[in-house]
Amino acid sequence: MRNLKSRARDVSAVILVSLYVLPLLWWGLSAFTPADVLLDLPRMLALDFAPTLSNFALVILGVEGTIFDSRQTLVDSTLVAMLATAISLLAATPMAYALSQMTFRWSAALRRTVILQRFMPPIAIVFPLVGLYHSVGLLDTRLGVALAHAALNLPFAVLLLKSFFDDVPHEVSEAARLDGASRAQTFTHVILPLMKGGLAATAILCFIFSWTEFLLSLFLSTNMRTMPVQAGVLVMNMWGLISALTFTALVPASIFVLLVQKHLVRGLTLGIYR
Repeated sequence: MRNLKSRARDVSAVILVSLYVLPLLWWGLSAFTPADVLLDLPRMLALDFAPTLSNFALVILGVEGTIFDSRQTLVDSTLVAMLATAISLLAATPMAYALSQMTFRWSAALRRTVILQRFMPPIAIVFPLVGLYHSVGLLDTRLGVALAHAALNLPFAVLLLKSFFDDVPHEVSEAARLDGASRAQTFTHVILPLMKGGLAATAILCFIFSWTEFLLSLFLSTNMRTMPVQAGVLVMNMWGLISALTFTALVPASIFVLLVQKHLVRGLTLGIYR
């Protein structure tokens, strides 16, 4: 009976993983397939073609001034994601520290508010943001998109960092205070050095979420495009170009996921599972 359950679990795991991995493999295969073979399914399945880098050359090095040129898109996505990550960490780190290591009157209410903000869908704020950004001149700017991404990632970053701060014993802070360190000195010189792994994991996950975010980037930018928005601009019969651009966008995200895979479950479950 135990062997039967184990086999059923293994088969279920293989099926579940296949549902996610096979579309990605097909996407990668399409990126290296010549345009004249893309609609010839038997040839694609038999790998009866010479792989080509022409799709990547066109979307990355493509003709300047055309919709195929994605060089500036790569720059915009990188700068927006880095700026959004920095803003998220700068705002989330002291808040997470306060929620974890300090006790004050409204701490429970603030914690619940952060959790509720995490469940708010981007579509709920996108239209008010468009009007606000238009009035203050942030529409179609990297800073504007980065601020929106940071606001969206802030609850996640706070909850994840709080779970890392919870792992630091209170005795460490108390010992530093007894040695004469102020609360600010304890935070910057004692606690933060112990949080390097948690800060790195949170930064990478925030970067990935900003890099792949589509809705806010679409509505808050017109000339300035991120990678997901650029992929949406290409018309649907350009499968090779769309696949190449998307495959290029997946590479840094995949590398970062491998770097923080041991923290990924904690991040995706808001720190519940350690």
